Amino acid sequence: MLRQSHQQKLLQKLSPQQIQLMKLLQVPTANLEERIKEELEENPALEFEVDGASGQDAYELNDSGADGEDGEGMGDEVELSNDTAEKVDLDDFLRREDDEGGGYDGGDDYYGGGESETMVTPARVETSFHDYVLDQLGMLELDDRSHRIAEQIIGSLDEDGYLRREVASIVDDLAFGQNIETNAQEIAGLVSKIQLFDPPGICAVTLQECLILQLKRMPDGKPVRNAIEILDKHFNEFIKKHYEKIQRHLDLNDEDFKKVINIIIKLNPKPGAAFAVTNKAENYIIPDFFVFNNNGVPELSLNSKNAPELRISEGYREMIKAYDRGEKKNKQQRDAVIFIKQKLDSAKWFIDAIKQRQHTLLHTMQAIMNFQNEFFVTGDESALKPMILKDIAAMTNLDVSTVSRVANSKFVQTEYGTYKLKYFFSEALQTDSGEEVSTREVKSMLHEFISAENKHRPLSDEHLTDMLMEKGYNIARRTVAKYREQLNIPVARLRKEL
Repeated sequence: MLRQSHQQKLLQKLSPQQIQLMKLLQVPTANLEERIKEELEENPALEFEVDGASGQDAYELNDSGADGEDGEGMGDEVELSNDTAEKVDLDDFLRREDDEGGGYDGGDDYYGGGESETMVTPARVETSFHDYVLDQLGMLELDDRSHRIAEQIIGSLDEDGYLRREVASIVDDLAFGQNIETNAQEIAGLVSKIQLFDPPGICAVTLQECLILQLKRMPDGKPVRNAIEILDKHFNEFIKKHYEKIQRHLDLNDEDFKKVINIIIKLNPKPGAAFAVTNKAENYIIPDFFVFNNNGVPELSLNSKNAPELRISEGYREMIKAYDRGEKKNKQQRDAVIFIKQKLDSAKWFIDAIKQRQHTLLHTMQAIMNFQNEFFVTGDESALKPMILKDIAAMTNLDVSTVSRVANSKFVQTEYGTYKLKYFFSEALQTDSGEEVSTREVKSMLHEFISAENKHRPLSDEHLTDMLMEKGYNIARRTVAKYREQLNIPVARLRKEL
C-alpha cells in the first residue's frame, strides 16, 4: 500500500562556491596563473586590476612582471573601478549579438582591430626523436611498401626508443590503416635494420636487448665480449648484483670483472630520452610562501602571484545600468541581462574564492611556523617537532582535509632552502629516555649512517637498527627498513660496490 508522508531530513551538501574554493586550495602557485587565465577566457566579466590597463592587456602586463603586492589592496568587498573602462551601451551590445550570431566577441571596437601591430614570438624548432630516426630511414634502399611498413614501426617506438608494441598489433595497424598485408617475419627483418640506426640501442623490446645492441656497436675486445655474455646469459644475476656467482661462471678476477662492469654501467638504458623536450618551467620550483628571519622573528609573506588583483568588468556593469535606464525591455534584452548577471555573479564568486584562498594559505602556514618556530629561526632540521595534520587543524580551526589540501604541492622559501610543506609533517618516535622526537630526525641519522658506510661492505638493516638503538632510539628493524625505502635507498646488497 502506497502512502504519502512529510519528513524532515538534514543533508550536508557542498555549494558550488565551496567546491571551487577546495579546488583552488589544491592549485600551487606555479599553476594558479594558468587557472586564472582559464577563468578570464571563460568569463568576460572578469579582468585584472592593473593601473592604466584592463582585460587582456592587464593580463599581458601581469605576465611581464607587473604583479600585485602580497595581498595588499584587496578589500573585503569587490570594488568596481571605473577609471579607464569603456562605457558600453546595452542596445549596441545586443545589436552586435544579432549581427554576429550571439558570440562573446563584441567586435573590433571593443577588443581592438586586427590592424594593430602584434609582437610575434618566434617558435622554437627542434628535431624530435621520431623525426631523427625517420631521416635515417631514407638511407635504406627500400621499396614503397617496405618504406611504409618501416615508418609504421618507427611511429610505434616510445619516447625512450623501445618497441613495446606487440608485432601482431603492428600487423593489424598496417592492415586496417594502410591496407598493407604483412607478417611477423617481415616486421622482424625491418626491425633488425632499424636497430642499426642511431642512437645505438633503439627499437629494442627489452632493456636486456637494448644494452646488448649498444655493446655490439662497440669495438671488439675481451671486456666487451664478456659484457655481452653477462647480459645475455647472466642478466638476472647482474641486476641483483650477484657478482661472485657471475665471476665464478666466467672465471674472471676482480680487476677484469671491474672493467666489464664499468663498460656496462656506461650504457644508456633509454637511448631515445636524449631527444625528449623538457619544460624548464615545470622543473623550476615556484614557492608559495616566503619566510624571512627578522632579528630572530620569522616573518611570513605570500608570493605575489598568489594574490592577483582581480575586478569586475566595468563594461558589464554599465550594460546592467543601461538596461535599468531603458524604457523598453523586450524578451531579447531580458535574456541578455540574465546572461550578464550570471557572468557577474560568477566573477564575484571567483574573486571571493581567491581572497579566501589567500587567507586560508596564510592562516595555515602561520600555524606551521608557530609549531616549528625553532626550525624557522635556526634552520636545524633536528629541531623539527613531531607534527601531523590534526595538530595544525586544531590550531587553525580548519578541517584536516583542508589542511591537507593546503600542504599538498606547496613550497616555502626560507633562508635555509626551499621546502615542501609536507616536509614539516612527521610522526613521533619515543627514545629510551621517554622523549618524543620526529621521525625526520631518525631518517636524517639513517641517511648519515648509510652515506658514511663502506660501500664494499654496506650496512644491513639489522646493523643499522643496532646503531640507532645505541644512539637511544627505540626502533624495530622493520621500521628501519620502512624509513630506508621512504628515503629511496636500496637494500645493502644493491648498494655494494666492487
